[in-house]
Amino acid sequence: MLLISLPFLYTVSFILLDKGSSLLKVRSRAPSFAEKIRVVRTNMVQGVVVDDQNCIVNVNPATGELVSMTPCTTQDEIEKLVEQANVAQRSWSCVPLEERIALLQEGVRQLKLCRAALVNLISSEMGKPEAQAQDELDDVVNKEEWLNLVQTANEDETLTESSVVVRDPLGVVVVLSPWNFPADELLLLALPALAAGNTVIVKPSEVTPETGALVVSTLAALLPPHVLQLAQGDGRVGAWLVQSPHIHMVAMTGSSAVGKHIMTACATSLKRLVLELGGKDPMIVFSDADLDLAAADAVKYSLYNAGQVCCSVERIYVDDSIRSQFEQKVLHIASTQYHVIGPINNVNDDDPKKTQVGPLVSALQHNLVQGQVDDAVQQGATLLYQSEIPVSNPEQGSTTTHYFPITVLSNLKQTMIIQTQETFGPVVAISTFDGSEMDAIRLANDSEYGLSSSVYTRDLEKGKRVSRNIQSGQVGINCYPLEHANVACPWYVFLILHPIILGTQGHTWLCCSFTSLYSPKQF
Repeated sequence: MLLISLPFLYTVSFILLDKGSSLLKVRSRAPSFAEKIRVVRTNMVQGVVVDDQNCIVNVNPATGELVSMTPCTTQDEIEKLVEQANVAQRSWSCVPLEERIALLQEGVRQLKLCRAALVNLISSEMGKPEAQAQDELDDVVNKEEWLNLVQTANEDETLTESSVVVRDPLGVVVVLSPWNFPADELLLLALPALAAGNTVIVKPSEVTPETGALVVSTLAALLPPHVLQLAQGDGRVGAWLVQSPHIHMVAMTGSSAVGKHIMTACATSLKRLVLELGGKDPMIVFSDADLDLAAADAVKYSLYNAGQVCCSVERIYVDDSIRSQFEQKVLHIASTQYHVIGPINNVNDDDPKKTQVGPLVSALQHNLVQGQVDDAVQQGATLLYQSEIPVSNPEQGSTTTHYFPITVLSNLKQTMIIQTQETFGPVVAISTFDGSEMDAIRLANDSEYGLSSSVYTRDLEKGKRVSRNIQSGQVGINCYPLEHANVACPWYVFLILHPIILGTQGHTWLCCSFTSLYSPKQF
């Protein structure tokens, strides 16, 4: 592996190189539990509903069964949480950095004891296959090296005998965590905020409230009272937190639309922000690429977590001269090595020889993906492949609308919705370019997004040239950057031209986002 950092003005990017890498039919279905509930609010993330008792109706997307009825935090309770967090922050910031890190390390160790429960909750709440929920827990419990880096990043920096840079906490940080990686993403925002001496209030996504609650309660049990607290609810609860004059920073992973609302709300009081928002990540395949590797990665990273990953491969540009070869390899892999698994045994795998693709998180997401696929086909795209989807009730032949087939499309035009808007579904989207570096760069940059990207070629110098010109926070050459990057890499960054991320996630850069810097006049 070779890592190239690209520090530009207000921009940090990285390129990762791997030298060794050479039509859906919806049948009738029975109403789900959520459809029988008296709904009060429905304008929530992924169509989650709140009942007349002010509870989130938390439903398993694979089975339609009730997971929990989670009470929403009231506005009065929010005000109390914020007041308690501000009081607790004064003493928490006085705890030595080494002791704060030690407490957080122990908290992560305690999460290992909750592993089975968290895997079950993640699968039940958002439909992630058990094997992939286990993958997420691997990241959750292996935070020791990362927390050591967080500690280093928060230490005073001596420049000269008389000049020292000191990092101070900001105060109270609100963490708004997402549903697609409901345990790990929560930690990636909350842990560095806590390490820096801030107190934290977490509002998990309303799609995965119980996963967030278990993570927060496990960590909070080891910390002083009110250092880490939990709020539950929909966008109203998030708005109460963000708009509070006694909140000093907001850290959120989620959609670009919600991110814009948060930025607007924070602007009036100049709150610090870390926002990791949407992606439409391009993959470029040159004619000299290792096509077996490129095709395998194209399918894997388009379908992982049913495509519900901010850094999913969503646009594949292949040299037109090798298009047929590449498409045949993709078709073979998608049709023989992957399958959509059914709701039996809580979305566990029923064919261990194939990689699992679970349900989409909601009917709303299913309809969004279906709309993009239908629009593409109507405009002339070729539907190369669609898999079967599981039958939830074999006797009635019914299926739930949360399942979407593995789909391979080609002949896509750059103006199609599926090429311009985030898909978040199990779709391998293939189009072509003329084989030149200039055309590859043009197409990769023809997007409002700029999260991640990858380039496949045996010519590493060409790979570097193209990568340096892609307007993206991370670029992998012959690899998927997020999976292979060193833990110290700034894997999400602030981008000027493509403002999908504000602040950073990663090593030192992230930690600085949660602190203020100053140099004492005398030391």
